Amino acid sequence: MECDRSFRLDAQRLQRRFRSLQRALHPDRFGRRPAEQLYSEQHSSLVNKAYQTLLHPLSRGLYLLELSGVEPAQETDSDADSEFLMEIMEINEKLAEPKNDEILGEIETLIKDRQEELTEEVTAAFERGDLQEAKKLLAKMKYFANLEDKLKNKKIPS
Repeated sequence: MECDRSFRLDAQRLQRRFRSLQRALHPDRFGRRPAEQLYSEQHSSLVNKAYQTLLHPLSRGLYLLELSGVEPAQETDSDADSEFLMEIMEINEKLAEPKNDEILGEIETLIKDRQEELTEEVTAAFERGDLQEAKKLLAKMKYFANLEDKLKNKKIPS
């Protein structure tokens, strides 16, 4: 994908490279050559996976940890501070309440803001080479990604 091994990346450059590779590898270009078509399908799938991994800060950070030989935090790890866990619990409680569009909007803004803050902190941790701090921050990002999923499910009309 022609990216530096860095948490910070140029999303537009990544998207241009992705589109270029997808055009070059598109299976329709190899319609009459079955072996090459299979090769293009497999590699097109890998390019899609690489793009999705690099595009999202959480998956990109986890991938960088993996490349550095650092195991990501498990849900059973208890490194999260109690203040943070209380914040997560309060948001979960609000999400468990009956649907209220105003409250859901507030939660959506809060989650977005916290994810942006954490992304900045993770960027700084990786740039300092502090992989253990990046690991802790990425664990927090996972909590907010889970909350974001719950929020999306709550907003879907039943």
